[in-house]
Amino acid sequence: MNEWLKKFMARLKESWAKWTIIQKGILVGIVAVVIVAVVLMFSMSSKPTTVRLFNAPITDQTARDRILNRLDKENVKADVDANGVISVADDNTARRMRDILITEDLVPSSVNPYAFFDQTNWATTDFDRNIQWKRTITQMVKQHLEAIDDVTTADVNIVLPEESLFASEQAPVTASVILKVMSGSDLLENRRRILGVQKLLLKAVEGLKEENITITDSEGNILNDFEGMAASDRVTLIEKQQKLIQKLEAQYRAKVLGALQSTLTANRVRDLNIKIDMDMSNKTSQSTEYSPIQIKADNKSTPYDDSEYRDYLPISSQTVTKEWQGTGYNPEGPAGTEGQTPPVYSDMSNVVGKSVETGVTQNNVINTKTTQEEVMPTIDRVTVAVNVDGVWKKKYDKNHNLIITENGEVDREYTPVSEEDLEKLVLLVQNAIGYDDARNYSVAVTNMAFDRTLEFEAEDAAYFKAKQTRMTILLGLLGTAVVLIAFIIFRFISREMERRRRLHEEELLRKQQAAREQALWDAKEEGMEVTISVEERKRAELQENAIAMAKEHPEDVAMLIRTWLMEES
Repeated sequence: MNEWLKKFMARLKESWAKWTIIQKGILVGIVAVVIVAVVLMFSMSSKPTTVRLFNAPITDQTARDRILNRLDKENVKADVDANGVISVADDNTARRMRDILITEDLVPSSVNPYAFFDQTNWATTDFDRNIQWKRTITQMVKQHLEAIDDVTTADVNIVLPEESLFASEQAPVTASVILKVMSGSDLLENRRRILGVQKLLLKAVEGLKEENITITDSEGNILNDFEGMAASDRVTLIEKQQKLIQKLEAQYRAKVLGALQSTLTANRVRDLNIKIDMDMSNKTSQSTEYSPIQIKADNKSTPYDDSEYRDYLPISSQTVTKEWQGTGYNPEGPAGTEGQTPPVYSDMSNVVGKSVETGVTQNNVINTKTTQEEVMPTIDRVTVAVNVDGVWKKKYDKNHNLIITENGEVDREYTPVSEEDLEKLVLLVQNAIGYDDARNYSVAVTNMAFDRTLEFEAEDAAYFKAKQTRMTILLGLLGTAVVLIAFIIFRFISREMERRRRLHEEELLRKQQAAREQALWDAKEEGMEVTISVEERKRAELQENAIAMAKEHPEDVAMLIRTWLMEES
């Protein structure tokens, strides 16, 4: 194999050396073309397969941006080439997005979303083309309708009549659609979505009109009979109008009630009634206003108005003068008949005279202002009624204690709102609602005492309960103090008795010790041998040790004795 390759390379070099420059250029060009073709083939095969959203390019930048934004909302990845053609991933995605764009009227008028490429051959007749066209349109509309999320199946029937010679005899294009939807879907009740389906049909079928479209459900109920839904639409419109009025009433009520409660507290202004009458009709009015022409503007540096106005301004004029001189002519009618000219003119017959007639025509200009406005729903009248409570104050005696009536209730005094304050409150409410006397607005602020029986009963019960609690606590504290004092006295007496008992015992012990020592001393003087008991010997040792310790450490002993005395006291 290596020898064959060497021989081949040797022959190639020998042939290359024998070729002319033209032959070498041709060979290099062929090799370059082959390499470029292979590269293009690999690059084209590596690109992902996409489907065009519309066959025609969308050159309008604004319309293309709206379509791309809508595709982004549906999480659909789209590619746009240099010509403006939008492509998506697959055919199902393209059908679904076309349906959404047609429903929301985002397709430009210059783009036909159902443009198909004509496929014909020499054996195809006009009848075959019409049949194929009708089948294609029907199939495409069916696919688009079934691409809607809630639609399971769609039966589509489109009638494309033959063209007639006279337009008056031309049969209309009709379309009927039967929709079957998923359980729980609101497509059949949602008017907006039904309008989207109808618009999709209008875009898909050329020459189709709204009155020739019938959309029904599986039970045969017509869904696009919007004229028959006028009564229900009116009810819906009235409900929306009532909601608008209620919303305005709530806003006015919160505004006025907040202003009053911030001034008089919420306890004195509890509720407010407000009624708004609105004119929901749309009115268009046109008015013409004539104003004088300003000749000279006002000089702001002067303290007075030196502007100059004119009611009109001549723009053109024409003066015509007619002069006549000669014999007057008095016609007397046909020959042979008496004329019917009055005598005063008959007497002037054949009289020579002179007549001068002068006329002036002048065209003037004035300022004219024409205003045309459309009046939307406006507020006709606002009625506000609010009741304000007075001030309740509790009565106290000279000792600043509440006065209790014979019925066992706290005595209170009511102070009504003065007329001056009521007028101020009326002015406050009027300014809050934008009072308009021309529209017959009404504001009523009254002063009527609220029924506070339950509130006062609760306050009285809480007061008496607090008073009883204070008395109970006071008696408890007094009893505790008595018990504590008795305990202290008992403790003092018991300690005093204990101290006296201990002193008595010590006195007895002292006397016994003195007697014992005296006895020992007497026995010792008499020369008698005295034997002491073990206890007495221990006591004597302890006494000697205590005396010795007191001598060695007098301060410690004194501190110990003070401690004993403090504990015993």
